[in-house]
Amino acid sequence: MTPVVCGECAAVVLCEKFSPAHTQVQWTEEAAEACPRIAAETGAGRPSGRVRSCEALRAGIEAAVLAGRLEVPADV
Repeated sequence: MTPVVCGECAAVVLCEKFSPAHTQVQWTEEAAEACPRIAAETGAGRPSGRVRSCEALRAGIEAAVLAGRLEVPADV
């Protein structure tokens, strides 16, 4: 898994691409606390795995793919 940084809150998550449309995102406890959206949801009792990521993180993932830091398998 590849570390990806959110450009808005600097949360660092671990990502893996399985196809252009399928991305696995693993939130660490530190990242969940750093992200205002995730922190608000988990503070309200919702499990972090059930919170969809924010647009800023999605943009960071797309930027990592475009820069070649996060690879999409060629055989999909």
